[in-house]
Amino acid sequence: MPLMKNIEKEAPNAVCDLEPTNQSTNLIVNRDAPPFDDPEIRRAMALALDRKSFVDILAEGQGDIGGAMQPPPQGVWGMPAEMLRTLPGYDPDVGKNRDQAREIMEKAGYGPGKRLAVKVSIRNTPPFRDPAVILIDQLRDIYIDGELETVETANWFPKVYRKDYKIGLNLTGAGVDDPDAQFYENYACGSDRNYTGYCNPAIDKLFDQQSMERDQQKRQQLVWEIDRKLQEDGARPILYHNRFATCWQPQVKGLTIMANSLFNGWRMEDVWLDK
Repeated sequence: MPLMKNIEKEAPNAVCDLEPTNQSTNLIVNRDAPPFDDPEIRRAMALALDRKSFVDILAEGQGDIGGAMQPPPQGVWGMPAEMLRTLPGYDPDVGKNRDQAREIMEKAGYGPGKRLAVKVSIRNTPPFRDPAVILIDQLRDIYIDGELETVETANWFPKVYRKDYKIGLNLTGAGVDDPDAQFYENYACGSDRNYTGYCNPAIDKLFDQQSMERDQQKRQQLVWEIDRKLQEDGARPILYHNRFATCWQPQVKGLTIMANSLFNGWRMEDVWLDK
């Protein structure tokens, strides 16, 4: 948003379009590294998140809150708002959520006199760094003191593949708004892109079930149920879904910005220059 406003100011004739991208900013947690191998600690972290603040601070309100699937209306498969509000950390009452999170942390032995120090690993680029700063601030409210660890891009993905981190912040983009693309790639047991190592064979079976379902309404219900379970399990807590701006000079004609993928729509076969 800030960059788009700068462009509109410096080039007032520019045409700009702001669209969702089917890309989420999310929290990755090494589920094998103590104390984050405790599902209650991971639940406390999910409860501590104030998702609206990420959208308001980083995107001036131009972002979306949702689960793994792209939120509606642009997303076909995203959970409805009334379902989201029942999930850990999605209740708009952030104070109540964090009270629950602190109770969990205190039962685990943490508190004002015994805080949990941890490095928060991120790729050293602004889309990773900026939300990580907000994340660290929010985790302080539940006795977790995060220290930002920036990792150069060439080293970031090998580090994540090795699970050489405890807490990290990640961006996940999908090539198409379809449950198969999202679930199998990022949450299925053994997938290379399943960075956290989350594995639930029962949910893997549901992946197959929804993929084979020909009735779209029945498939949508299955997808919502899967997404709900993923958020309840803290598989990869979604902070927010991004929207990105694209601007072009008015002589560029025929350009359509995709609303369901960051990666598609750039072949330019229908684009022409009117000089």
